[in-house]
Amino acid sequence: MRKDYERSLKALQDEVLVMGSMVEKSILWSVDALKNRDLELARQIIIGDEAINQKRFDIEEECIELIATQQPMAVDLRIIIAILNIVVDLERIGDHSEGIAKIAIMIGNEPPVKPLIDIPRMAERTVLMLREGLDSFIKRDVTLAKQVCDDDEGVDELYDQVFRELLLIMAENPKTIGRATRLIWAAHNLERSADRITNICERVVFIATGRMEDIGASKY
Repeated sequence: MRKDYERSLKALQDEVLVMGSMVEKSILWSVDALKNRDLELARQIIIGDEAINQKRFDIEEECIELIATQQPMAVDLRIIIAILNIVVDLERIGDHSEGIAKIAIMIGNEPPVKPLIDIPRMAERTVLMLREGLDSFIKRDVTLAKQVCDDDEGVDELYDQVFRELLLIMAENPKTIGRATRLIWAAHNLERSADRITNICERVVFIATGRMEDIGASKY
């Protein structure tokens, strides 16, 4: 009986990793669509977000069934509760990627206001945070989880840099305001995605210690 439960719990965690992989691709592809003006890719990301949403619902149903049938206690219950929260954050990150794809479509073939350098860097750092955050979840590695939260500062710094540069461009040429504003929205989606990953890492600490700690950057 216990072995069946452990297999079910492991399968549940594997599904979280599958969802994480779906979200990772969505992040990278959305920024590629933005950078390369690939409107077809952007549309595929928007359609694909439905699969991410469905994966969240499927995992939530499995969690509820496991709680109802196995009545887990102590750390096992914390794992399941953490998963219920983690999949919400993953789904929200998917929404942020969908938002970037929609921005890519809004911009369309308009001339760029600046080369996209720091926004792709933000995406790369966010994806690395996601990979390490989920790795800390699987390994129950509190030290790694806290390090990922510290790494959020790097994404914030890139966002601030993008924001300042685009404000300067808008000030110098008001005709760029619309296009520059959309790029700020895209960067903001990545910044918020990184914040969501710190939430995931906080759940890792919760699993290990039974306490919720605000170890991430300030959220708003």
